[in-house]
Amino acid sequence: MNKLVIAAGTGFLGNVIIDHFQQKCTEIIVLTRGKSRQESNICYVHWNAKSLGGWETALENADVLINMAGKSVDCRYTEKNKKEILLSRIKSTKILNKAVLQCQNPPKHWLNSSTATIYRHSEDKQMDEYTGEIGNDFSMNVAQSWEKTFFKTETPQTKKTALRTSIVLGKKGGAFPPIKNLVQMGFGGKQGNGNQFISWIHEKDFARAIDFIIEKEITGKVNLVSPEPIQNKAFMKMLRKEMKFPFGTPLGKRMLAFGAKIIGTETELVLKSRNVIPKRLQENGFSFTYEKAKKAFEDLL
Repeated sequence: MNKLVIAAGTGFLGNVIIDHFQQKCTEIIVLTRGKSRQESNICYVHWNAKSLGGWETALENADVLINMAGKSVDCRYTEKNKKEILLSRIKSTKILNKAVLQCQNPPKHWLNSSTATIYRHSEDKQMDEYTGEIGNDFSMNVAQSWEKTFFKTETPQTKKTALRTSIVLGKKGGAFPPIKNLVQMGFGGKQGNGNQFISWIHEKDFARAIDFIIEKEITGKVNLVSPEPIQNKAFMKMLRKEMKFPFGTPLGKRMLAFGAKIIGTETELVLKSRNVIPKRLQENGFSFTYEKAKKAFEDLL
């Protein structure tokens, strides 16, 4: 690949993508709210994720555009935050659509972030891209609006893929370090009733799956999840075992709600059952390095 553009690529997942592609690309351009700068073959270009302002020329002749923009959902769902969560996704996707259409030689393939949270809470059924049931609440409606904004603008010269990503387990960011901390503090028991499923993917498989989607030119909606969702109680028990902690205090809904308020987040992030499987990746022949949570833990701990 000659040229990769990552919009909002300075966070945890952006760095996972850069680490994977840096040796494979001649040039990586990262659109950032920070200052423009150059580091090796990575060029950081300032943008505001809302309007055109010169940064759009960076999209010219790109092989691939990956958009990671959007306010973190790890916050309290106040009206202000809910509005920002929605608009940060919609506005960045809209302006990228506009920028792509203005290019003389637009990116060949655009991969836009989405979320596995688009599917309803499910303890009974595994959700794939064909038969998965999309529900109706704040998070699911944000995801639907996001994908609608992405796909409704036709980009004849640019293929489009929505990445319905689950929890990405990584050493240096995302959900895994805080979960590890809970175990170390003695709170590594089940959360809620523990029956809710966790859909997850190892950071290396996340980057490898993106590489695979680009190589195979897979378009439309793709679940970026491991093949084996695991119930919360089994996930926490396995993690305690790998970390050699014989016990873990369970956290009931009331305690979780109290704790979430203190640290400024929502219980939905741990109580929603995300029971999602990667049917499109598998039917296209993708092979996971980390299919099982135990193997992922062994690598990450």
